[in-house]
Amino acid sequence: MLAFVVAFEVFARYFLNKPTVWAYDLSLFMAGYIAALGGAYAQQKKAHINVDILYIAVSANSKRVFNLLSSSLAIFFMVVVILICTEKFNEAVEFNYRRFSEWSPPMHHFWMMLIVAASLMILQFSSDMLEDLYHLITGRNLIERAEETDADGN
Repeated sequence: MLAFVVAFEVFARYFLNKPTVWAYDLSLFMAGYIAALGGAYAQQKKAHINVDILYIAVSANSKRVFNLLSSSLAIFFMVVVILICTEKFNEAVEFNYRRFSEWSPPMHHFWMMLIVAASLMILQFSSDMLEDLYHLITGRNLIERAEETDADGN
């Protein structure tokens, strides 16, 4: 959808000589939604980066401790994001804040999306922390995943 909006704007601006008033704002909102809501998904798929020079040189249990520390910091940051965005959302609703542009769309939905995205990140980090804690305490995985078992199901 984002690519379509941008392509439509390019077509309207350069081929029809009639630029839209909404495409730039909509593309900004869509890019923000994709980036923010994609964070929890990336965390779930373990797609975020680590400081490999340290991470690959330590044992599996040390990696889990690193994960617990970094997840704790990330949750703290996400709580700060939620607090700030909640304040911004309340202001946007109360004062009907709009983006300063010709189209002038309302801003409250964007702040709400950031609250939802940060909450999803907290849930994913909490899930990861539970798995790591369980493994550190018991020495077993909390949830066996298909890629962790061999062909016989062991």
